[in-house]
Amino acid sequence: MTLHRLLTAALLLLLSHSALAADSTVHHRRMTIDGVDMFYREAGPAGGPTVVLLHGFPSSSHMFRNLIPTLADRYRVIAPDYPGFGESAMPDRAQFRYSFARFAELTDALLTRLEARRYALYVMDYGAPVGYRLALLHPERVTGLVVQNGNAYTEGLREFWEPIKAYWASGSREHREALRQGTTADATRWQYLDGVSDPTRVDPAAWVYDQGRLDRPGNVEIQLDLFYDYRTNVDLYPRFQAFFRERKPPTLIVWGVNDKIFPAQGAHPYRRDLPDAEFHLLDTGHFALEDKGAEIAALMRDFLDRKVAPR
Repeated sequence: MTLHRLLTAALLLLLSHSALAADSTVHHRRMTIDGVDMFYREAGPAGGPTVVLLHGFPSSSHMFRNLIPTLADRYRVIAPDYPGFGESAMPDRAQFRYSFARFAELTDALLTRLEARRYALYVMDYGAPVGYRLALLHPERVTGLVVQNGNAYTEGLREFWEPIKAYWASGSREHREALRQGTTADATRWQYLDGVSDPTRVDPAAWVYDQGRLDRPGNVEIQLDLFYDYRTNVDLYPRFQAFFRERKPPTLIVWGVNDKIFPAQGAHPYRRDLPDAEFHLLDTGHFALEDKGAEIAALMRDFLDRKVAPR
């Protein structure tokens, strides 16, 4: 057994003992923010260092269901659902603008209401632009970053993104309709299983739950709106990167190396701006927590305990 595996095993053993010794109950809560019913999961001591978990497409805080209890003995963990995702409200798109800027504003307001004044961010997929927009709003609040297949560099927008880029360029109905297949049950299942060496490790409940939310009347149109709005995140990449360079937040990168949506070409550039980042490429795909959750939890505990909340 390698030194890395020995250390991981030791961390997992300590983790299991601490979880047994503390209350890691996950609470499922709601709060109305600017007229929108926001759902969030919360666990851990109220006065503990805060970790905010920001989900990707097409998931929700449900993707963190197994991670939250492993952190909750010491950390206050908050995992919101964006509007139109998970258990949060799904306002009519005629009255509500679905955009990453709006998601960041509502998440910021939720955290403010919860008196989360400083926090580490776990960002994955859509969670990256939401989290990095939060960082631009309040750079002083960010105590650390955990980046899991969350892009902030044009190098990470490769073949998978060509049809989406075509939609950005034209805004046409034709290019919009071409993206509809990305919201089907087959596409959602593919996101979870592609790049995973042993699919039996992935709980089908994950993609079944996600697809159930996508299949709500009107939700696919919301998702297509967000595919188009993603271009506004790319415009902000230089500002995100400037935040990395100027603030130098402690950073842990845990990236599924077999991901075709956000491939590893998007992971490596972080090291240009964050040369001290701790960097781990994992043999898995897009939703790495489903396959490598125990390993990621151990790496996170070690990182957070050393860099965010040293004893």
